[in-house]
Amino acid sequence: MDRVRVLLAVVFSAASVAFGGEPLRVVATTGMVADLVRNVAGERAEVTGLMGPGVDPHLYKATRTDTAALMRADLVFYNGLMLEGKMTDALIRAATAGRKVYAVTELLDESDLLEPEEFAGQYDPHVWMDPSSWSRAVVVVRDKLTEADPSGAEQYRANAERYAQTLRELDEYAQRVLSGVPEERRVLVTAHDAFNYFGRRYGFEVVGIQGLSTESEAGVRDIERIVGLIVSCRISAVFVESTVSDRNVRALIDGARSRGWTVVIGGRLFSDAMGTPGTYEGTYLGMIDHNVTTIARALGGDAPAGGMNGRLAGKE
Repeated sequence: MDRVRVLLAVVFSAASVAFGGEPLRVVATTGMVADLVRNVAGERAEVTGLMGPGVDPHLYKATRTDTAALMRADLVFYNGLMLEGKMTDALIRAATAGRKVYAVTELLDESDLLEPEEFAGQYDPHVWMDPSSWSRAVVVVRDKLTEADPSGAEQYRANAERYAQTLRELDEYAQRVLSGVPEERRVLVTAHDAFNYFGRRYGFEVVGIQGLSTESEAGVRDIERIVGLIVSCRISAVFVESTVSDRNVRALIDGARSRGWTVVIGGRLFSDAMGTPGTYEGTYLGMIDHNVTTIARALGGDAPAGGMNGRLAGKE
């Protein structure tokens, strides 16, 4: 259990709240969490997301506007596992003031979580990279919305079932197209360690230049080690991320070139934030579809340019 969840458990009880038929006021931290809540809540909630596209949740600090929104909320959902570590104080203040604050990852068993050796004692928070794991968050949101608004129980249940089915279809698509990547090419090199759950689910070795948090810095030895891997394994493509500088990735390309090997940028992946609001890539479904399709096509798999259902813009 992460430190934020322990502290929140101390400062508030999970009693149900009656809202007199008005839409629930819900605040979510990341875009992935906000999108999940909107899909389960439907029209029974007004959902405010605090972090937009290109925002790094590892570094994000609550603004005054964010704090005001948290204090007005009926419910607050956050990822947990210390993803929003710099928002800890703001979340605790909201809970102390009587807001209902929940980590959507709270139903994940510790055996389901990854704990990289270099971050002993800290779980990898990027669980949304595996749709099968993220589906557990659907249950948390459904149950907490129902506790707060019992009259909407049937709608929340139906919405949650529908969305869970969509996640199963997304997972099936990912398994199908990623299995077409030749085994020797299933090495995913990215800007930071956001894709470990993805790698576990779909059988890829994942190499992040930086660690779990973008606060960590990649040193010269890290760059040289990964360049050596790229050259020895003849890796053809590496990937930049929407929320992380591409400086280190380009250093890998330059380093490989100096050793006589050409590696290209295979695409820009969405890691800690989704795409532009109002676009398909600005949804969780579109975010993962984009990543899966981009990775498969860049590493030698056979995936349609438009993705799972032909909606990818092809410009991300």
